[in-house]
Amino acid sequence: MTELAFKEPQFTYPDASVIGRWWRTVDKLSIAALIVLILTGLLIGFAASPPLAEKNNLPDFHYVIRHVVFAIMAVGGMLVLSMFTPEQVRRNAVRLFAVALVALLLLPVLGTDFGKGAVRWYSLGFMTLQPVEFLKPAFVVTAAWTMAASAQPNGPPGVTISMVFAGGIALALALQPDFGQAMLVLAAWGVMFFIWGASMILILVLGAGVIGGLWFAYHNSEHVARRIDAYWSTELDPTTQLGYATNAILQGGLFGVGAGEGSVKWSLPDAHTDFVIAVAAEEYGLLLCLMVIGLFLFITLRAFSKLMKERDMFARLAGAGLATLFGLQAVINIGVTLRLLPAKGMTLPFISYGGSSMLAVALGMGMLLALTRKRPQDHVTDMIGGR
Repeated sequence: MTELAFKEPQFTYPDASVIGRWWRTVDKLSIAALIVLILTGLLIGFAASPPLAEKNNLPDFHYVIRHVVFAIMAVGGMLVLSMFTPEQVRRNAVRLFAVALVALLLLPVLGTDFGKGAVRWYSLGFMTLQPVEFLKPAFVVTAAWTMAASAQPNGPPGVTISMVFAGGIALALALQPDFGQAMLVLAAWGVMFFIWGASMILILVLGAGVIGGLWFAYHNSEHVARRIDAYWSTELDPTTQLGYATNAILQGGLFGVGAGEGSVKWSLPDAHTDFVIAVAAEEYGLLLCLMVIGLFLFITLRAFSKLMKERDMFARLAGAGLATLFGLQAVINIGVTLRLLPAKGMTLPFISYGGSSMLAVALGMGMLLALTRKRPQDHVTDMIGGR
């Protein structure tokens, strides 16, 4: 029994280099799927970005080139981060969380809304920065650390601490207003809380609280009420963003109208970001959209399947939160475009144009790859702990 418990020859590489150990332990299929997703985003960017360049009196492929640069940086950063140990992931995420939280709180003073009615960005001249994009993965890892610590004997009240942070961040986002990101943060925390071991009764109570918050927002925020009323309306105004997006999807059919031949990108102000999947549907057709959806499903579900075998609570919680952020953000973006969800103004990971979004998602995926690498599992500790 002792020999079986400790013998893990498939994971022992005493003479291997860092890169060699990384290559033997990292999930290569997930890396391949992520790179294909990024390349697909570049393909869609060729169709969606030229109208924005023309509007700003720039060369046709100005934003495409920027997208390529950000994509190269994203892939490089993601691969480097995937070489980290769980401890390195935790330490760097906690530092990033502190910086991003301060940046979020300073938005009302130093941020800008770019005429969109919500102060969410910092203008850096050469690019814009949205703090919440970096805050989300950093918060998830930090919350996982506190929650895992609370399970230790005489540990701190980590769950309560993480709950306070989640509620505070959601409130700060709601005041911008950015209810979509607030709900995403709460959802990721809720999944982690459930995996940690929360009872279903407590989960239902918290869910009821979120529903109550939405009801309050609907009756006290014109911004929220307008979007929810538009969602429930049986009539769709063809001159709205949802109207243009719906028509584009119908026009695209199975194979699309052809690259560069679509018209919706000239009508939608957010064709390169929030409604990028509508451009893809019109020009490349349903088949490409199904491939994109399939890639998101594969990456998310594969991460959860690997985390089910993970015995380290921190890695399991942090990985689940990161996978939830990634998959749920894609569901929200595509759901809004298909009018399955109220409009929320959220990018599609690795597909929508945007430097801070691209780099932040790559950061989260790099940490997820690091946390899902093959590692020896401490079977004896598990048996003693009763897990």
